[in-house]
Order: sequence, then structure tokens, then C-alpha cells
Amino acid sequence: MNNKKFAIQLEKRTKDFALNIIKLTTKLPDTPEAKVIRYKLAKSGTSVGANYREANNSRSKADFKNKISISAGEASETGYWLELIEQTSWMNSDEVASLIIEANELLAIFTSIKTKINM
Repeated sequence: MNNKKFAIQLEKRTKDFALNIIKLTTKLPDTPEAKVIRYKLAKSGTSVGANYREANNSRSKADFKNKISISAGEASETGYWLELIEQTSWMNSDEVASLIIEANELLAIFTSIKTKINM
């Protein structure tokens, strides 16, 4: 697979991830604690793909690497919020587990991209 096809597929994957995060946040309880996590999760989970899209439209290699680093950080943060949700038992663990796996896979992809960029 060439870089262009990979980029298109990864953009779709990160958008699907964001949509699944949004769907999950609507199922969280309406408590003060859950509202905080809902906001943080929605923010980080949607930011993964937004920053990746910005990376693909970057002006320089340094800008690309910066946006990829942000995507990696947001994927890591999203995984953290998902782990907290899983451990609170606010919802079915299976619903959260697949998103944790995806967050970790996206983190690994962005970390790999970042380390392969020569500057």
C-alpha cells in the first residue's frame, strides 16, 4: 500500500474512532463525575483524527511531525479516559474494551510514524 492510500485509510479510521467515541459518551451517566469524563473523552477522542487531518495538510516536515505527535498524545489520553470508564463499571465493559484496543493501536501507529520521520 502506498502512503496516499494509507493516509486515506487512516483518516477514515480516525474519523470512525471519533464517531464511536461520541456514541459512547452519550451513554455515560448524568453525574458530575461522568460529565467531566464525557467532556474530556469527547475532546481527546475527536482530536486524534482532527490533528491527523491537519498533519496531512501540513506545510513542512516539522509541522507534520508536530501534528502526528499531538495525535499520538490525544490517542494516549483517550485510552486513559476509556480505562477509567471501564474501571468505574458505568457501562458494559465490551463496549469500552474495543475502543481501548483501537486507541492503543492508533497510538502505536502515530508513534511509529513519528519515529520514522527524519528531520
